[in-house]
Amino acid sequence: MMSKSDKRVSEEQVLNALRKVIDPDLHRDVVSLGMIKDLKIENDTVSFTFELTTPACPLKDQLTKAVHDAASSVPGVKKVNVKQTAKVKKDTRIELKLNAPIRNVIAVSSGKGGVGKSTVAVNLALALNKWGAKVGIMDADVYGPNVNIMLGVNGTPRVENKKIVPMHTYGIQIMSLGFLVPPGEAILWRGPMLHNAVKQFLEDVRWEEMDYLVVDLPPGTGDAHMSLAQLIPISGGVVVTTPQTVALADSTRAVTAFKKLKVPVLGIIENMSGNVFGEGGGELASQELGVPFLGRIGLNPKIRVGGDTGRPIVFSDPESEAAKTFLDLAAKVASELSRLNAERPEPSAEEKLASMKLNVGPGAG
Repeated sequence: MMSKSDKRVSEEQVLNALRKVIDPDLHRDVVSLGMIKDLKIENDTVSFTFELTTPACPLKDQLTKAVHDAASSVPGVKKVNVKQTAKVKKDTRIELKLNAPIRNVIAVSSGKGGVGKSTVAVNLALALNKWGAKVGIMDADVYGPNVNIMLGVNGTPRVENKKIVPMHTYGIQIMSLGFLVPPGEAILWRGPMLHNAVKQFLEDVRWEEMDYLVVDLPPGTGDAHMSLAQLIPISGGVVVTTPQTVALADSTRAVTAFKKLKVPVLGIIENMSGNVFGEGGGELASQELGVPFLGRIGLNPKIRVGGDTGRPIVFSDPESEAAKTFLDLAAKVASELSRLNAERPEPSAEEKLASMKLNVGPGAG
C-alpha cells in the first residue's frame, strides 16, 4: 500500500528533474543517455545508480553532484542516494569483425620517429587504467618493438589451447613483438609479413575483457596502419608530434593517413614541449588540420628514465606534473571516444548477419 509520501513523489517527476542534467561531452541529458539505472522511490527517499560512460570522466564528481541536486529539487524528496558506477561505451563495429572482448581500439601514431610515440602510448594506457578502466596495449611497432622494455616485462608469453596468453604488468595486458624477437635482431619484413603479425596479435591472442586496447603503431604511414584498419575498426587515432613548427608536415601525414583509412582523429599530443624544443607546433598543427589539440607534455628527464628502467612515470611518480598530464590526456581521449560511440549508429541487421557468418567460418557445428 502506497503512503502519502509515495503519492507525492513519482518516478516521472524525478526523471523530468534529471533530464535537466546535460552531459557536457555528449551534449545530451543523462536520462536519454541511459545513465540513470535502478531508480527506486521509497516514501521521501530516492535512490538510483548513476552510470558514467567511462571511469575516466574528468567531471564525474561534478556530474554526480548535479544529478543528486536535481533529484533533491523534486518536491517531497528529503533524501537522495546516488551510487556512481561506470561502463565504457563500446564501438559496436569491433564485435562484428573481431571475436575478442575489446570495447574500443585507440591507435597511437606519428608522422616520423623520435617523437616519443611509444612513451606516450605506454603512459596513456597506464593512465586509462589509473582512472579505473580495463586496458591492454599492443605493440604493433614491428620495426622497433620496445613497449615490453618500457613496461619492464621480459620472457615469452605462454600458449594455451593454441592461443597466446598476453603478459600482465601494472594492471594492464601486453602483447609485443619484443617478446618473440631476440634483443637487437633486425626485423626485415615486407607488407604481407607485417599484415600477418598484426593479424596474429588480434586473432591469436587470448585477450581478456578490456575497455581500451591501445595500439602503438610504427612511425610514419605504411603497411601496419593499413593492416590494422583492415583487420579491425579503429575507434580513434592519436597523433604524437614534437613542438617545432616544422612538425606540421609530419603531423599532416599522420592525420591524413588516419582520415584516408576512415579513422576518427581524437587529437594531437605535443610531446617534449619547452626548453630547447620550444612549444606550439602541435597546437598549430591541430588548428591547421582542424583536429582537437589534446595537450602538451613538458620535456622531463624523468619520463625518459621511467621508460628506460621499465617504471613509467604514471606509476613511478604519480603525483608529478607529468603523470597528472597523462591522466588529463587519457580523460580527454576517453571522453572523445564516448562521444563518438554515442553518435555512432547501431549496426544494421544485415551487418550483424554478415558478422555471424564470418565468425562461424567453414566446418563449424
